[in-house]
Order: sequence, then structure tokens, then C-alpha cells
Amino acid sequence: MAEQITNTILMIRPVAFRMNEETAVNNYFQEDLAIKNSEINTKAQAEFDAFVKKLRAVGVNVIVEHDDLKMDTPDSIFPNNWVSFHANGTVGLYPMFAENRRRERREEVIDRLESEGFYIEGYMDYSSAEDEGYFLEGTGSLLLDRVNNIAYCALSARADEDLVIEFCEDFDCMPVIFTANQTVEGKRLPIYHTNVMMALAENFAVICLDTIDDKQEKKNVISHLKNSGKEIIKISEAQMHQFAGNMLQVKGSENKYMVMSLAAHKSLNNDQIKAIEKHCEILSSDLETIETCGGGSARCMMAEVFLPKS
Repeated sequence: MAEQITNTILMIRPVAFRMNEETAVNNYFQEDLAIKNSEINTKAQAEFDAFVKKLRAVGVNVIVEHDDLKMDTPDSIFPNNWVSFHANGTVGLYPMFAENRRRERREEVIDRLESEGFYIEGYMDYSSAEDEGYFLEGTGSLLLDRVNNIAYCALSARADEDLVIEFCEDFDCMPVIFTANQTVEGKRLPIYHTNVMMALAENFAVICLDTIDDKQEKKNVISHLKNSGKEIIKISEAQMHQFAGNMLQVKGSENKYMVMSLAAHKSLNNDQIKAIEKHCEILSSDLETIETCGGGSARCMMAEVFLPKS
């Protein structure tokens, strides 16, 4: 039986974190902080370390790999965009929109998982699509319902429809494709990653339905979520901008947790918190610097490991 959530998470500790100028062109969540990059990185490291400590304290198996300073990869803290690890032993490698993010795909990260006792059967490598100007940024773009074999994807400059369909053919799942928009200076523009407007847990989904402007597409998403037994917990666009859609459910040693940033947690109202806590506990951590400069939050920082043990 496929599992929706895992106890093992890969995280990359940053060494050169800053606002990535190459991703800012279509990540409207990013903001520049008026402090030195070295200071931004130091703050991000402190937030990262505190977050890892909280996850480990509840029994989540966090594998921390360090970034390589020579690579100059400001977004390496978000590994779920370039790699995914599947229960059949497959590793997915993905084409990245920003050139400096392509350097994040490092063999030593994969080697580390093998050294931790995980078995890799083979690779599904889509990264050559970069050469043609097509992108699909891993589980940032693809929200996988692993139990019901559905891949939800909001199309954007970082999520190409043909690649979504190719992925679904390779991994034997059904695509649910739509467009999600946010308001930027009065215009409706595509949200860069699906996982900032939607999170899938075992029995529920947190989703900003207001971002799906097309009524038919919205209906289709709701119908698939309901038919697969997910309780729908709606969030507003304002809450989405506090990263309330960027959550991930994980297994601890005793309990299950919906993991999110402190900003996301604070943005939720009592009814939303109760709805989540019906299913699992909430674990939150302060990620303010990472969110502000990186335009990503807790979920983006965690690459789930479903690989079998060798």
C-alpha cells in the first residue's frame, strides 16, 4: 500500500543563501532585505538549524546535507524542486527555470542517501528539457497524491504541461492541471509553484481556491480532492502570502505533524487550526529570513524520502 507521508526528510543547509535575482522575475513572494548577504545567510542558517532541531525533537528522521560554497547556489535550501525520491526506488531529477539553480543537482546528495542505507533502483531524469526552455520544478510544481495516484499541478513558467503529462505517464498517475493566479500590482499572474497555494496531507488538503480563477478548473480540483477522501481546508490569498499553503505532513516517532512556518501558523484562524488538529498536530518554526528572501517556506525546504531501505 502506497503511503502519503514519510518519516524521512532530506534538507540542505545553506552556505550562500540570499535573494536569488534569477528567480525573482516570477516568484512574487520574494523581497530584498536591506542587509548584507553574509548576514542574510547567517540568519537563514540559524532558522534552518532551529527548524531541524524541532523536527528531530519529535522523531522526524532529518538527513542534513551541506551546500557547497563553490557552487554559488542561493536557493539550495529548497531541494524538493530538483529531486524527488519514490517508494519504487526511483529518483526524479527535474529541469530548473533559473540557471543558477541547475547547479543544485549534485551527485553527492544522492550518494548521501545511499550511504544512509536507502536503495536506488534508477533515475527518471527530465533535466534535459532545460535545453529547450521547458521546466518542471519537482514537488514544488507537482503535488502528489501518492495513495490515489494523482498529480496536481498549477501551470506556470516553471511547470510545463507536456512535462507534467510525461511525468504522469512515467509514474502512472493522473494529471489534474489548472492555473493558479495571484494579484501583483493589479494584475492576475501565475503563482510560481503549486505548493505555495496547496498542501496535500493523508486525509485533508489545505488550499487557496481563490487563486483558481477558472470555474471549471476549480470544480475539477475540488471534485478530485473530495473523491479521494480529502477534507478541504480553505485559506485566503492573504494567508497564502504568509505561506499558509506551503505545509507538509510528516511522521514523527509517536505522532503525525503538519509542518509549517511560524508566519503560516499565526495567519490561520481558530477554525482552520481545529480542522488541521483533528487530523494531526501542528509543528511550526520561525523562517522569516528564508521566506522573505527565498520566497519559499517550510515545505520547500523538505525533500521527502520514500526510497526503500537496502
